Amino acid sequence: MASQPSLREQVTEVLRGSVITGAMRPGELYSVPALAEKFGVSATPVREAMLDIAKEGLVEAVRNKGFRVTEPTDDELDDVNDLRMLIEVPTCARIAGGYSSAWDAELDALRALAGQIVAHAGKCDLVAYVEADRHFHLRLLALAGNAELVDVVGRLRARSRLYGLERLAQQGTLGRSAAEHFELLDAVVARDPARAADVMRRHIRHVRGLWAGRGANDTAVTKPQRRSMRA
Repeated sequence: MASQPSLREQVTEVLRGSVITGAMRPGELYSVPALAEKFGVSATPVREAMLDIAKEGLVEAVRNKGFRVTEPTDDELDDVNDLRMLIEVPTCARIAGGYSSAWDAELDALRALAGQIVAHAGKCDLVAYVEADRHFHLRLLALAGNAELVDVVGRLRARSRLYGLERLAQQGTLGRSAAEHFELLDAVVARDPARAADVMRRHIRHVRGLWAGRGANDTAVTKPQRRSMRA
């Protein structure tokens, strides 16, 4: 059985999710004592957690003041999205093509996790939604048997921003996006690489709109389009 996360890990997940969803605002400075008081814990796990997400590029240390939430540019976020497309889409297709009954227990666990994602969407618990989503995708990709790939994708996902989640939750449409996790699992079990790639591609494309504050089915302005407009 998986061990229970430590207090440091729990705080790290909350902080990471808060930055990705925009609950912790870009450019804002946050002190460790203030966050520790908010969470009702000592300063040590908060400081350690902030240093952890600083390594992921989510915040930067400001000497004698605290940590400032970083604000990636649209071009940087597009680069992250492009890399995820190059890595995750073919990997999900390969996983579907190599489906093994030995994975059944893990796929059952992933299906339960997908259910949690849908439940978090229904309750508008955005931080829990983001973290459950992160765990789902990294566990699914781990079936490919490449630990380095999982590590790279984990770091790329941490650099995403999903500022549109709150609007989707308020509109009651976040659940439809959450349900894509079940579609992806169904494609794997059906041994359908093309369908798995299609679902993963669509899922990642939604991120472009979400970080721009658009809806799950909207398309954000791409990097080439922005360059054309500037020219």
